[in-house]
Amino acid sequence: MLKRQASSFYPHFDSEEKSTVDKMVGFFNQVIFKHEAMLTDFLDPAQRDILKTVVGSDLFIQEFGGYNDAEKKRVYLSEDWVNLMPMDYQVTACEIYYPSKFAQLTHSSILGTLANSGIETNTFGDIITDGTGKWQFFIKTELLNFFIQQIDRIGHTQVKIRSILPAEILVPEDDSQIVPLIVASLRIDAVLAGISKTSRGQLKTAINTNLVKLNWHGVQDSNIIVKVDDVLSLRHFGRSQIMDITTTKKGKYRVVLKLWQTKKHK
Repeated sequence: MLKRQASSFYPHFDSEEKSTVDKMVGFFNQVIFKHEAMLTDFLDPAQRDILKTVVGSDLFIQEFGGYNDAEKKRVYLSEDWVNLMPMDYQVTACEIYYPSKFAQLTHSSILGTLANSGIETNTFGDIITDGTGKWQFFIKTELLNFFIQQIDRIGHTQVKIRSILPAEILVPEDDSQIVPLIVASLRIDAVLAGISKTSRGQLKTAINTNLVKLNWHGVQDSNIIVKVDDVLSLRHFGRSQIMDITTTKKGKYRVVLKLWQTKKHK
């Protein structure tokens, strides 16, 4: 099996993702050079997509983030298939205990605390809530003691971190909305303009300043035609997935989206 060259993958991705391409190519080359399986840190969907492009069919990829539909996941790369159990991914679920009757935590406050605790953001996965005030997050198992010992306050609220069993993991709150939209074009700028109520000109500027992503990757072309299952995101507005596209009698397009809108207070 031949060693991969990162430069050969650059044309497939946004220029800002070169460092990620380099990293994923490094993972591939390490596995084939050492002939040893690898368990990565938590990777987001864009990173995993790049990894899958780099790997192709030359390695086996298995992934797990601690619960069904996790966004960030650890990836197991191997030359031979291995039957893995959830525990093999070394992901631990933690719950945040705090006086919920007197304080309120938010996703952004928890993320800010974890991200500024002195460790890399790829050492922890998703942060979830069931909408009742309970919050959990997922970490690399080997760092459990660090989180327990170092995270004792989120904002002005005193907290305690405890590991929990898989059976105690929350069913995450789904705060998405189903939104029907009539647009004259399936261009990415037209669809995003329709759902965000901004002008095509504003969307073009957003695209040019890397505020728009399609399927987790930055885009530079406002003429891209979107399709069913595509995931669109506009920074500071939210993320949406195209669920259905049909044509109206007047020749326009009825697009049904599942929308997760950014909540400023979270």
